[in-house]
Amino acid sequence: MTEPAPDAPTATDHAWRPARFMVIVAHPDDADFGPAATAARWIDAGSQAWLVCCTSGDAGGEDPFADPLALAAIRETEQDAAAAIVGYAGVSYLHQPDGALANDLALREQLVREIRTFKPDAVFATDPDTLFYKGGGVNHTDHRAAGMAAVDAVYPAARNPMAFPSLARSGLAAHRVRRLYLFWSERSDVRLDVSATLDRKIDALRAHASQIHDPAGLETRIREWAAEEGAGLGVAAAEAFRVIVIDDDEDEGPG
Repeated sequence: MTEPAPDAPTATDHAWRPARFMVIVAHPDDADFGPAATAARWIDAGSQAWLVCCTSGDAGGEDPFADPLALAAIRETEQDAAAAIVGYAGVSYLHQPDGALANDLALREQLVREIRTFKPDAVFATDPDTLFYKGGGVNHTDHRAAGMAAVDAVYPAARNPMAFPSLARSGLAAHRVRRLYLFWSERSDVRLDVSATLDRKIDALRAHASQIHDPAGLETRIREWAAEEGAGLGVAAAEAFRVIVIDDDEDEGPG
């Protein structure tokens, strides 16, 4: 059997599950295109989850005469409905500019505030290393900015009491996130079986009616992608992630 190349690790399932996790994305609908089925699986198993949208998707349309504030309100309403389907405890909107998201101090402070408030054990974010997809296409600049800001907020800022000290002084003490789960990655090394929750992901995507113009076609593609990931586990559907372990559990070794 041919060994996999070092830059293309074999993805495997794993049993670790956080008690609390946060999903940080650029736009409404990113989380539902991303880790929604895994989020639903963990929530069903007892985890608590919170979703953070850095923007409200106010540039996510085709009409240059549209009111961006009205579009943002529509997209937040759609995301609230989708989040309820997945099972999130709540959603935060940071109201950063859609299409101009920047990994700056202001965004990182907002994310650190969210992390220290909810205290997740794990954070999902887009993989900021992904610029071009192997199958073609470019990763949206906002996705890359949100992913890098999430990583920088998780480590070192959220765990450093002297980072954004006004937060600690107002009662938001430093918090250590133990793991990062990076999605839309070209370097995924973990798959999770989502056969039981893939329908919830599809239902959540359907809630984004302003963005989804061919729901039946999208469902077909989502099922095909999930089946491709599931084939490596011998299951009907899976989602793949690049996992970064920051703090090991006491009962496990490094990595």
